[in-house]
Amino acid sequence: MSESIRWGILGTGWIAETFVADLLAAGLSVTAVGSRSQESADAFASRFGIATAHPSYEALAADPEVDVVYVATPHPLHAENALLAIAGGKHVLVEKPFTLNAAEAQQVADAAAAAGVVVMEAMWTRFLPHMARLREIIAAGTLGEVRTVIADHDQKLPSDPAHRINNLALGGGGLLDLAIYPVSFAVDVLGLPTRILAHATMSATGVDRQTALIFEHEGGRQSISHSAIDASGPVRAAVIGTDAWVDIERWWYNPTPFTVFSPEGEVLERFDQPVESRGMQFQAIELERVIRAGESESPLLPIAETVAIMAVLDEVREQIGLRFPSE
Repeated sequence: MSESIRWGILGTGWIAETFVADLLAAGLSVTAVGSRSQESADAFASRFGIATAHPSYEALAADPEVDVVYVATPHPLHAENALLAIAGGKHVLVEKPFTLNAAEAQQVADAAAAAGVVVMEAMWTRFLPHMARLREIIAAGTLGEVRTVIADHDQKLPSDPAHRINNLALGGGGLLDLAIYPVSFAVDVLGLPTRILAHATMSATGVDRQTALIFEHEGGRQSISHSAIDASGPVRAAVIGTDAWVDIERWWYNPTPFTVFSPEGEVLERFDQPVESRGMQFQAIELERVIRAGESESPLLPIAETVAIMAVLDEVREQIGLRFPSE
């Protein structure tokens, strides 16, 4: 491996553009992009000054000038594309949701372990500065006993039935695109749920239009979340403890300020650390650290936890009656 860890980008959509912009702004090295067409790969490479544009995902996975592949394709292709990159000997960062279900996630995890490469879910919120500080506050006991996590992710997204978010065949709906954020956040703070209660309203295209989740965690702690794809909400989060509570402001899953309050309403801490981008570089920086250290995974998001979260989402889908055609 060269001194710089060299990234290859699998897919050329909006999320890939955002990720690459953040990587380049952070001084990371992007050496190749792969698309299903040469035209699309060339356009992406030209926009970002990337040296190599491949006309197929297979060519990207085989490129000896690439050390780690970022998978940015639609949800149903994540497992297939991750396995392709792993077979090419690449470390892999897979855009969330990691896969469509836990069985696919375990298959990818097993393949990475067998190949001796690192695979990680691109749940970028886990790696942001305000989340790092929140973990420190919790560990220090400032909140007392943490009892509850509350978060919503309600957005008014395109209503076109053909749009990805409304397309069942593309893994559409709020659960895998929006609810996965508060679910992963709740697991980060409280651990995996011991009981799951889910209710959803489905759209005309068969995807979950809005979903309410109540999880019970060890010790009787609770997390409550709501997601919707057709109505905008506060998109805020709170972590409530016996001695203090945290209010994370709008767009809580982005680099966002938060305030710690005492039960009486006194401000105990105000955290506001500006980030000069969307913040997707932090997950890449952590993955590079893991690779350089010769570690198998990041403690901030171990692969077994990613698989377990997919199993939680499988149970939610079972309760709300959401099944994807490719399963």
